[in-house]
Amino acid sequence: MSDLPRKAVRRGARLAALPLGYAGRTAVGFGRRLGGQPAEQVLTDVQQRTAEQLFRTLGELKGGAMKFGQALSVLEAALPDELTAPYREQLTALQDSAPPMPTATVRREIAANLGDDWKERLVWLDGGPTAAASIGQVHRGRWVDDREVAVKVQYPGAGEALMSDLRQLSRVARGVAPVFPGIDIKPLVAEIQERAAEELDYDLEAEAQAAYAEAFRDDPDIVIPDVVDHGGTVLVTEWLESASSLARVIRDGSQEERDHYGELFVRFLFAGPSRSGMLHADPHPGNFRVVPAEDGGLGRLGVLDFGAVARLPERRLPDAMGRLIRVALDNDADTLVAGLREEGFIKESIQVDPELVLAYLAPFVEPAEAETFRFTREWMREQFERINDPRNPAFTVATRLNLPTSYLLIHRTWLGGLGLLSQLECEAPFRSLMEEFLPGFAD
Repeated sequence: MSDLPRKAVRRGARLAALPLGYAGRTAVGFGRRLGGQPAEQVLTDVQQRTAEQLFRTLGELKGGAMKFGQALSVLEAALPDELTAPYREQLTALQDSAPPMPTATVRREIAANLGDDWKERLVWLDGGPTAAASIGQVHRGRWVDDREVAVKVQYPGAGEALMSDLRQLSRVARGVAPVFPGIDIKPLVAEIQERAAEELDYDLEAEAQAAYAEAFRDDPDIVIPDVVDHGGTVLVTEWLESASSLARVIRDGSQEERDHYGELFVRFLFAGPSRSGMLHADPHPGNFRVVPAEDGGLGRLGVLDFGAVARLPERRLPDAMGRLIRVALDNDADTLVAGLREEGFIKESIQVDPELVLAYLAPFVEPAEAETFRFTREWMREQFERINDPRNPAFTVATRLNLPTSYLLIHRTWLGGLGLLSQLECEAPFRSLMEEFLPGFAD
C-alpha cells in the first residue's frame, strides 16, 4: 500500500468521527447558551471548529477538501458571510500550504507517463512547484522548441485516496450537513464522485483542452493554452502568463474590472458549447485568469482546467433550454410546465401548480429580463433564501421537479456561473449574450 492510500485509511477514521465531534461541540455550545452566551456566537464557534476539523482531516491529501470546497464555493455568494467565512479561511489556508512532491517523485511520474526520453523534449524543469492543483502540482518548464510550458503532475496514489475520501464523506454527509446551512450535502458529494473519475484522467482533460484551444484560437478576448504533451497523470500545456485569477478581482477589483471580466466569463461560458461541442463545467474563480493587456488596459480572460466538461451530444446547449427560458420570461406558466414535462423535468405522474413553478424558476430567468443585469451577493442570497424557505409556497416545487441526467452538469454550471457573477458583483449584458449564443432563446 502506498503512502497516500495508507493516509486515506487514517483520514477515513477521522472523517467517520466528524458527526460525533460536531454533536459533542453542539452539546458544549448548548451549555454555553444556558450560561448566557449569545446563540449566534455559539453557532459560529461550533462551525469554526468543525470546519477546521473537516478541512484539516481532508487536507493531508488536499484533493478531497479542494473538490468539496470548490463545489461549495460556487454557492458562497448565496450564504451570509458569518456562515461562509470559517470555511473560506480554512480552504484558503489549505490551498496555500500544499506539501510539494519530492523532485525525484516528479521526474519519476513524468518518465512513467511521457516516456524515458522525456528530457529530450522537456529540456528544462523548475525544481519546485509554481502552483498547486487539487490533486497534483504544476511546474514551469521549457519545451524543446523554446516554448514555456506548464507541467501538471498528479500526486502518486491521489486517485485512489481522493475516491476513498469522497466515499467516506458521502457516508458522513448527514452528520456534517448542519455545518453548512441551506445546502443539501449528500447529492453535492454524489455529483463530485461522478465527475472525479473523469477529472483524474489527464488524457481526457488534454482532449477537452485541445478542442477548446482550437475553438478559441483567434478570439480577441479569450485565451486558452495549447496542449503540448500528455499522459495518464501528466499534462503539459503552454504557459499562460497571468497577473492573477478572478479570485483577486472578486477580492479587490475595480468596478470596471468586475464588469469587464464578468462579461468575458459569460461570453466564454455561452460560446464554448457551439464552438467546441463541450461545456466547461467548473466555474471556479481560480480557473479563470487575468491576462494583462500590452497597452496596460483591461486584459483578456485566460481559462484553465478542463478536467470537468459536459460533452454535449448535439455539440451545443439544448434548444429546449433557450426556449423554456424565453417562455418563462413571457410569464406563460402553462407552456412552461408543458415544456418541462417534455424535457423530463416534471414526470407525467406529478401534478404541479404552473404559477408556483414559474415563481420557483425566477432566479434562472431574471438576469435576462433587462438589457443589462447587476449581479450582487445580496440578490443571490435573496433568491437562495426564497427557494429554501419552507414558508414560501414555491418551496414545495423543488420536491416535485426531476433533473434529467443530460442536464446535471448544465444545471450545476448555470448555478455556479450565477454564483461567480454574484461574487464579482458585476453588471453584464446577459440578455444580449443569451440571444447571441443560447440556442432557442432568440427565436
